[in-house]
Amino acid sequence: MANNIKTAVLLGGLGGLLVLIGGLVFGGTGAIIGLGLGLVIVGVSYWKSDVIAIKAARARPVTEQEMPQYYAVVRELTQRAGMPMPKLYVSPEMQPNAFATGRNPDHAAVAVTQGILQTLEWDELRGVLAHEISHVGNRDILISSVAAALALVITFVARMAMWGAMFGGGGGRDRDGGNVLGIIAMAILAPIAAMLLQMALSRSREYEADRSGARLIGDGEPLARALAKIESSAKQVPMNIDPAHAQAFIINPLTGRKMQFSNLFTTHPPTDQRIARLRSREWAG
Repeated sequence: MANNIKTAVLLGGLGGLLVLIGGLVFGGTGAIIGLGLGLVIVGVSYWKSDVIAIKAARARPVTEQEMPQYYAVVRELTQRAGMPMPKLYVSPEMQPNAFATGRNPDHAAVAVTQGILQTLEWDELRGVLAHEISHVGNRDILISSVAAALALVITFVARMAMWGAMFGGGGGRDRDGGNVLGIIAMAILAPIAAMLLQMALSRSREYEADRSGARLIGDGEPLARALAKIESSAKQVPMNIDPAHAQAFIINPLTGRKMQFSNLFTTHPPTDQRIARLRSREWAG
């Protein structure tokens, strides 16, 4: 419940930031335009999220004849969750990892990497798949698509506002230096705020999927062991993936790169904290 409340607050913050930028730069009309632009981009990203994610991971569909155990585990989990069977994919990447995508449970896909099939035992992989199926059931694909689209629009609108202030007199508003400097400052800070909100939202949804996945199989230990193995390997085996798609995976596939300076700038919660929560049976509460 706490994670769901946090999700609502963070999404509201992203939407409010977009409307605020539009209002500050262009007045009441700008707020409406900002909201409309956000809704359009959210819709596009929502409907195409599965295609984009699958292509980014270079994943291919697999049949039940090719991978009967993969199908058996996912079928069992989706039946437990009361969900339709998703499409199943395998990515050739050797880093152990997995993700789920699709606009809703009726149009969902789950993908695992070749690396995870070679690294985990099947009970551990079952924990990972329970986590991914929980993402689908929790509508996290929609939530992350909305957040990513809103963050993108905020950045775009803020940059347009900055150029307008510098070369067009602040979008038709006051031409005094204070107003121009204020818009430029907003254009720099707003995208940073949007990024932080988006990343906090992603971390919240990972905790929720861990909790839901552990509940689905009645045990947090298989997923806890899987997370430890995946992170250890991810630091050694790179993945060729666009950073924009990193948040979709169960462990940040770029975790081996020296690119984060603090937990504020990560798309996933610290793995040791996730493992601790799973082993403390917090999910059962």
